[in-house]
Parts: sequence; C-alpha cells; structure tokens
Amino acid sequence: MTARHADPEESWFVRPRANPAARARLFCFPHAGGAASAYYAWGAGLPQVEVVAVQPPGREGRMRERPIVEGSELVARLADALEPQLDLPAFFFGHSMGAVMAYEVARELRRRECPLPAHLYVSGRRSPTVADTEPQLHRLADDAFVTELDRRFGGMPAAIREEPELLALFLPILRADVTLLETHEFRDEPPLDLPMSALGGIDDHQATPELLGAWQALSACPLEVRNFRGGHFYLHQHRGDFLAYLRGDLERRLAQIA
Repeated sequence: MTARHADPEESWFVRPRANPAARARLFCFPHAGGAASAYYAWGAGLPQVEVVAVQPPGREGRMRERPIVEGSELVARLADALEPQLDLPAFFFGHSMGAVMAYEVARELRRRECPLPAHLYVSGRRSPTVADTEPQLHRLADDAFVTELDRRFGGMPAAIREEPELLALFLPILRADVTLLETHEFRDEPPLDLPMSALGGIDDHQATPELLGAWQALSACPLEVRNFRGGHFYLHQHRGDFLAYLRGDLERRLAQIA
C-alpha cells in the first residue's frame, strides 16, 4: 500500500480566481524556483476552467517548510493532495521542471488506479527519455550556479540577482529544485494512455522541436508539438498570445469530453 502523507490538502494549491461553475480544473506545476504566483493571472483568461496553481513547500505561503529535494517524495505528496481534487475532469500543465513533475504525478495516479488527467501539457522541457548532455549545476558554488542557470534559461529578475538578501532567500529553493531535477531517476514504464501537447519557445534551445517531440515515447496517443515566439519563458513573455492558444485548446478538448 502506498504511504500517505499528512499534509493539509489546501496547502498544495492556490486558486487565484475561484470558479464554482468551472467544467474542469487546470493544475499548473511551476518551473524550478517558481511558485504558484506564476499562474495567478491565468484565471481571467480561461473562463471554463478553474486554475489551480501548485505550491510546493519552501516558497511564498510555505516559506517556513523545507524544500523537497527528492522527486519521489514530491510526486507522492502531490498525488496524495490531488486525489480528492479529481471529482472534476483535470488538465495538467507543467513548465520546465513542472513538466517532469506533472508527468510523474500522472504516472503515480495511474499506479493508484485514480482518474488520469484528460490532457497533459508539458512545456519548456525535453522528454525525460533524452539524456541531459550539459554538466550538472546543483553542486556549483553560488556565484557559478546563478550565472550558469541564467545563461541556460534566463528569467531570473535582476532585482534578485543583484540584491544579496533577496538572493539568499531565493537560492535554497532554486538549488533544491535543481537538485531534485538533476538527481531524479526516470523509471521506464508503459506510455500513459492520455493525449499530450509538448510546447516551447522558438528561441529556447532547451526545448527544440526535436527535444519536445521525444515526449511521444511517453504517450500512447499522438503527440501535438507546438512552438511559440519567445525563449524559455515564452508563456510569460507573451502571455496574451499563449493564453489565447490555451483557451481555444481547452475549449476544444472540453467539447470532446462533454
């Protein structure tokens, strides 16, 4: 029997705009160092779904909790919290590290014989089946760690990089997430029987069409690959354009499961 954790269910989720009339829930998994606030603005642009932003320990309202550095622990605890939320159709969206975690949580739900999401959006991240050829970062000294992360992904605000006190608060969360991602062991299992979309920015070398297309090996359904203008954080750089796509795609998929 899978061990259950005693986390308060609500601690894992932030609902920026409660939507009791929603036809489905969109669970949004953040990037490394990210938090639920990355998705606060999405609710207004996606009226048919209730946006539910995942809030891992160690950030924002959970700042006093230790960040999780073991992928298996994060997946198990998230699955525990998600199970009661599956009374409505669910969609998963994960960006960068969040893409891997969203996929792993879906696999954990399958092991538990729970309902699976109706669709999985993996964004800004190569498939876990593709080996990472770049040197690992999580053991680097702080200055080198920050410099190399910014070179690879960008997105760290200058206000944080240049303010020692803010950086000291932010670094343990970011380092824990990168440690989790770089040490996570992907287990070979049968592909998930659910449709997936692999999304990325056209200027993001971490998510080229080829790297995104490799997610096909992990889904028994045809994979949709789509690139948008922008870099690694295209979904925030061009939020209006991206939400227009996502709104239309969700409406189409909701019509299919009505």
